[in-house]
Amino acid sequence: MAKGKKKVPGLNGSSMADISFIMLIFFLVTTSMDTDRGLHVRLPNPPEENQQDPPKVKERNTMVVTVNMHNDIMAKVGNSEHKLVDLSEIRQLAKEFIANKDNNPKLPELHAVELPAPFGVQNITKNHVISFVTDRATSYDLYFQIENELYGAYNELRDELAKRTFGYGYNQCNEDQQLAVRQYYKCMISEAEPKSYGNQ
Repeated sequence: MAKGKKKVPGLNGSSMADISFIMLIFFLVTTSMDTDRGLHVRLPNPPEENQQDPPKVKERNTMVVTVNMHNDIMAKVGNSEHKLVDLSEIRQLAKEFIANKDNNPKLPELHAVELPAPFGVQNITKNHVISFVTDRATSYDLYFQIENELYGAYNELRDELAKRTFGYGYNQCNEDQQLAVRQYYKCMISEAEPKSYGNQ
């Protein structure tokens, strides 16, 4: 007499969707996501009504950094001509422009300004402006690298000043000392709306 085939019980898959959903939520909640990195920049206040035109800035008080669609970097420092520069040159050019230690007539004017203690009255380039203009097709990575070099110029100048004055770096200074150093080298970077320069 032939034996009948045993029927193998099937696996109940009705709860698999629920289990998969719970596991998906678990991994989403417990997995750490990479966060975008960037520079901390204070955004300008919204324009006020009946705002007057900004005062004209003397040519010697401006440094203009321009990047075209081919990622070529041009710099115009004070009264000098526009010239093609490398990314590695920007920080040093900016430091010389901001400080103008030799009172170069082609670089920003020095003004006697009353600063917080311990500096007192100092000759600083209080009216200098660094203008950063990019093309709409400029590489996003290059944009951040140039911005990093410009802010890095201020950070290095502040650190050097803190070491000369207090004997330690800017990050080791207390709040009042850091404020005094920031007043000495005020960050004056203006970023214009991107434009289309084409092949210029």
